[in-house]
Amino acid sequence: MKILRNSLLLVILAGVTWMLFQLFGQFDGITSLNRIAGFYATNAPAETGAANLVTSIVVTYRGLDTLGEVTILFLTAAIIGLLMKSEKTASSGPKRKNSEFLITGSRILIPVIALIGIYIFMNGHLTPGGGFQGGAVLASAFILLLIGFASANKAHKLLEITESISGFAFIVIGVLGIVLAGGFLDTTFLSLGKFGSLFSAGAIPLIYSFIGLKVGAELATIILEIGHPKEETSNEMNA
Repeated sequence: MKILRNSLLLVILAGVTWMLFQLFGQFDGITSLNRIAGFYATNAPAETGAANLVTSIVVTYRGLDTLGEVTILFLTAAIIGLLMKSEKTASSGPKRKNSEFLITGSRILIPVIALIGIYIFMNGHLTPGGGFQGGAVLASAFILLLIGFASANKAHKLLEITESISGFAFIVIGVLGIVLAGGFLDTTFLSLGKFGSLFSAGAIPLIYSFIGLKVGAELATIILEIGHPKEETSNEMNA
């Protein structure tokens, strides 16, 4: 049996190696833009006012895809919360406070991490980055805040409020595009401004800001649910 199993593994390995060899051997890099990519490269800067071409595509032309991705992340957080749901544990006596090292480090790092995350999604229309990248950074600030100071109960409420307001604002901006511009998530209902400046690209910076807050809250919720599934912890906000 052992010989048969090893022989089968060798056959599978040889088959995978052959497929990869064929794949890489026939690979031919793209040297020119196709019709759709050419349209984006030619028209997106003028139509959206965004210096970052990727941003102009994912937020405007393919905005529904971005909305779908955010929705999937929300559903993931909701499903994890449902699966990890548990009753609050009763207090069994005095609990250990957070160490001074954690509290002091959190006070120093949280503002820095939050500013970096905000910078990334606020400048997503100008430089590489955007709502998802900035939201991921902001989530780490949320998590450190929750670990260092807030109780799990308060943390859930904070994240739920942030996620709900951000998601609602995203939809409102999309609807404003229908009413004031040419379609859903049409960001030109606000002035495109000066190309390459911070206040440019219409409503794209607003959209990315709300996406960043929403993604940050959802990622933090996922990690919080896994680490502290609706349980009462001993960490309280310091005055």
